[in-house]
Amino acid sequence: MSNFVVSARKYRPMRFDDVVGQQHVSQTLKNALRNEQVAHAFLFCGPRGVGKTTCARILAKVLNCENVTADFEPCGECAACESFNENASFNIHELDAASNNSVEHIRALTEQVRFQPQQGKKKIYIIDEVHMLSQAAFNAFLKTLEEPPPYAIFILATTEKHKIIPTILSRCQIFDFKRIQIPEMVAHLQNICKEEGIDAEKDALHIIGQKADGALRDSLSIFDRIASSVPDKKITYDSVISNLNILDYDYYFRVMDAMLTEDISMVMLIFNEIVNKGFEPDIFINGLAGHLRNLLICKDEKTLKLLEVGENVRVRYHEQAKVSSMSYLLTALNIANDCDVNYRMARNKRLHVEMSIIKMAFVNRAIEIANNPPTNISQEKKTPDLNGSQQKPSAPPKTPDNYPEKNTAAQVQEATPLPLPKPTFGGGSLLDKLKAEIKEDEQKTTEIPDLLNQENLESAWATFTEQVESPLIKGQFKTSKVKLDGETIRVGTSGKVAKESIPLEPGLMVFLREKLASKTLKLECYIDEDLKKAIETEAPKAPAAPLTNMDKYKVLAEKNAHLDDLRKRFDLTFDE
Repeated sequence: MSNFVVSARKYRPMRFDDVVGQQHVSQTLKNALRNEQVAHAFLFCGPRGVGKTTCARILAKVLNCENVTADFEPCGECAACESFNENASFNIHELDAASNNSVEHIRALTEQVRFQPQQGKKKIYIIDEVHMLSQAAFNAFLKTLEEPPPYAIFILATTEKHKIIPTILSRCQIFDFKRIQIPEMVAHLQNICKEEGIDAEKDALHIIGQKADGALRDSLSIFDRIASSVPDKKITYDSVISNLNILDYDYYFRVMDAMLTEDISMVMLIFNEIVNKGFEPDIFINGLAGHLRNLLICKDEKTLKLLEVGENVRVRYHEQAKVSSMSYLLTALNIANDCDVNYRMARNKRLHVEMSIIKMAFVNRAIEIANNPPTNISQEKKTPDLNGSQQKPSAPPKTPDNYPEKNTAAQVQEATPLPLPKPTFGGGSLLDKLKAEIKEDEQKTTEIPDLLNQENLESAWATFTEQVESPLIKGQFKTSKVKLDGETIRVGTSGKVAKESIPLEPGLMVFLREKLASKTLKLECYIDEDLKKAIETEAPKAPAAPLTNMDKYKVLAEKNAHLDDLRKRFDLTFDE
């Protein structure tokens, strides 16, 4: 059994020029080598699978290469390059910070830095996933990272730059790696197919690139999985769709064609076919939203570069975009977005998605009605029959004048039934009805008496005060001063507590706006200094002296005359 090597390792770039999609990084590093301005610490940031560790290894090889090429690439033939290729280099150390993240590991690293390289010029330390280091480990690494020996270079790599402390960031040259674009992935996969003797359709490689989501390593892993499952080393579009369990573009094109022609039965049948294949309804609605987005992109030449699909699919998008209006696409996209947002809250999720696609099917009709409102109103109302359909108007009775055999060809042509008039509302046009309603509302508005005055305000304020349940807040309402200033009610209070409590009383503004017939009424509370001083200078009442036992007895005796007879009979006295 042969030792299989995955494509991500087998075709790992060994030169800067071979790195896919990171020309801005590789060119900058080559210029630094050319000018002999190589920093002592680098930080490579970016998502997974975009070439951070690969660029770090190539830079390490160039720094120790004995025969650097004219374009500052490693020769690959000297002893230093061969030892690195065989993972036997003593000058290039790779450390995984995810499993070596303690202070002890960093201290051991700083101890190694003190020793000069036995062979080569530089000692390079590549620390991957550096954001996994603990806070104490970062602090222990600071001094060495800032002032290392002249032969030591640190290359840090991370996918989460925000987790690295600023003191580390300030000591490094930072390179931001970008996501690999789909055309670059497709070109790289095509080169691998040539090397491996695999026949692959370009549309199939496009699907792999989309599924990888910007990570080249993920695309190579998917490629290996599909290449091992297809017979005769032939990767087709259908094989990729089947292996990755992805909805085919054809489903969305068919659904859009059915919705544009308002063929509800076909839309429901296609959706049922998708669900029966094991796809969840939310996957379908998200894919349909992406399809609508791609059609929207095709409406403008400037945005065509955002359409990341194969050439064959691109042609189909152009054709369908021509028959889809901009207003339809925007409305349908909004419906799909609402469906996705409310999907989790729906109990019957399938019905929730079905209702959304039914709405999309009638978008064009709704737009037409909105742009061209009906103007004629039918005087007769059609009554539905028992089956729910509308009864057709009865044919006129036959007379000798309208027998077919007696009519000429011209008369038959004239007798052709005319199209039914557009439905109208209430015996007139919709516009006339709206105008009548607006006029009626204006008349009602003018008939309403002006209730917005100081007297009505004080009366309404007193009425609401009696409805307040809390005795404390009721007292604040009673002691406050109200004054009408235009459409603003200014309330003078005796202190800060009343100023903040009165506006928060539930139903206050609703009550006042209704009583004063003003929907734009506002409330402003302020501290009235005169009212505040009056309450503060009010003399507090002196507490009453406590009643003695004799006083209590006298009060009771006044209420009951027999109480004194009872005391005398039993010869009772009072304790002071």
